[in-house]
Amino acid sequence: MTLKFKLTHPDAILPEYAHPGDAGMDVRSVDDLTIKPGERALVHTGLVMMLPAGYEAQVRPRSGLALKKGVTVLNTPGTIDEGYRGEVGVILANFGSEDFVVSKGDKIAQIVVAPVTIAQIVETSDVDETERGEGGFGSTGV
Repeated sequence: MTLKFKLTHPDAILPEYAHPGDAGMDVRSVDDLTIKPGERALVHTGLVMMLPAGYEAQVRPRSGLALKKGVTVLNTPGTIDEGYRGEVGVILANFGSEDFVVSKGDKIAQIVVAPVTIAQIVETSDVDETERGEGGFGSTGV
């Protein structure tokens, strides 16, 4: 698969896979900003992605930022649909105890490209029985 990007900012950097076989490609900031504890911010990437038909891109947190700084992608995974042609933005939330400084060029998230299954939507009046039934929200224990 070929994935095309348009760079819309002079500081934009094409996403890249850190290691062969990685599922996610790292995306970087074109912004300089500070996210205070408990706050969130839209961080710009300067990238417009042209996904092929039948695919989506999932914007996911970077595990190191989550563990070391308490910073995550707020709506994880964020979904980029195949027809979207605006700039890729990343909503970062700081759940840590210190200010989180984002600088131009910093890796802020990762993007995973995945196939999309389109379901046929049908209304029904019957729901089949299963062993689990309506059990949810911790019904099997905490």
